[in-house]
Amino acid sequence: MEIEIATIGGYEEVGRQMTAVRAGNDVVIFDMGLNLSKVLIHDNIQTENMHSLDLIDMGAIPDDRVMSDLDGDVQAIVPTHGHLDHIGAISKLAHRYDAPVVATPFTLALVEQELEDEDKFSSDSDLVEMDPGESMTIGDHGCELEFVNVTHSIIDAINPVLHTPEGAIVYGLDKRMDHTPVIGDPIDMKRFREIGREGEGVLCYIEDCTNANKKGRTPSENVAREHLRDVLYSMEDYDGGIVATTFSSHIARVKSLVEFADDIGRQPVLLGRSMEKYSGTAERLGFVDFPDNLGMFGYRRSIDQSFERIMNDGKEDFFPIVTGHQGEPRAMLTRMARGETSYELDDGDKVVFSARVIPEPTNEGQRYQAEKLLGMQGARVYSDIHVSGHLCQEGHYAMLDALQPQHIIPAHQDLKGFSGYIDLASNQGYALGRDIHASSNGDIIQLV
Repeated sequence: MEIEIATIGGYEEVGRQMTAVRAGNDVVIFDMGLNLSKVLIHDNIQTENMHSLDLIDMGAIPDDRVMSDLDGDVQAIVPTHGHLDHIGAISKLAHRYDAPVVATPFTLALVEQELEDEDKFSSDSDLVEMDPGESMTIGDHGCELEFVNVTHSIIDAINPVLHTPEGAIVYGLDKRMDHTPVIGDPIDMKRFREIGREGEGVLCYIEDCTNANKKGRTPSENVAREHLRDVLYSMEDYDGGIVATTFSSHIARVKSLVEFADDIGRQPVLLGRSMEKYSGTAERLGFVDFPDNLGMFGYRRSIDQSFERIMNDGKEDFFPIVTGHQGEPRAMLTRMARGETSYELDDGDKVVFSARVIPEPTNEGQRYQAEKLLGMQGARVYSDIHVSGHLCQEGHYAMLDALQPQHIIPAHQDLKGFSGYIDLASNQGYALGRDIHASSNGDIIQLV
């Protein structure tokens, strides 16, 4: 059986992930993501109203025209998790393919919302729910799709595995090796080891290289939780304002913030459209049980009313958890830093960033500006109360040892970002150009 892999997006940057695997006449697409930084550099742009070709030209979504060079039929579109750099282009591209979107429940709910918000295109794709540990048949030639549970900075993440007669294709984006997660099950290393040693083994491993140049091991989410607990408990006697921001999609982190707010005697309030979207969806699907006193407000009017109530009742009694961890221009924290809300920041007020800057120039510049504006208002900024959602080098070593793949394709970075992973794999006997395939967007790699 011929096996080809098209590296469509996310092989020259962090963002707009998309990869297609052809096994015989059957094609499976993994991820269809957005490069948000390409959107944020434009003022007041609304991607919902834009044509896919315009977004491709901007570099915001994958250029999927290489798909015409794959001689087969798309059988499934499989997003690995609900981050926008993995699902943000489904509403723009899925209508081109007569294929179902197959994902875990939380991811599928977020995809459904993306499709509902889309104004330019309509998609008739079936939405098929599949849980970690389950499998489904792909095509009529002996291929099977399996979901292996992994841990990431969003709940319900998986690594999909396409089992073919020539061996397994493991799509390894995105994960960290967390054995004590705050929400959900640990990473299923037992299953990865089994896949590496059964049948024909692993033909190819496509791996996220976000932290491949960082030594050591990525800590568990429990480490971030305890760091956050220590920081917030140290503020228990402060009688001014305390504000926190984190990734809206990081439900485990939001859960910890909400719990610790109650511990220090403050009422938590989630503010921002994406905060309400992700946390509301997680609660509705039963992934988290928030307290009854938690307020969630996503629309501008209700947010402004919440700020007014906080200032009238006394900000020392509240704990706003807001959007804006990357300094996004229209996010809540950035508006607060500019003095565009009724929430008044005073000298000594605390602002906790429970997130690191995404390593991309637009984000770095915006975050720097937001922290400077907050400091100019007298706020005390606590940065980087966080652990990454991506493997560092020892995690990559453990995955190679578990899977023992014949071929490796680095992904989710540019060539500089691939370098640490290529060095690590070379030390394990792999060779660049032989079984390590450093690819670019739009390439097709023929493995069999």
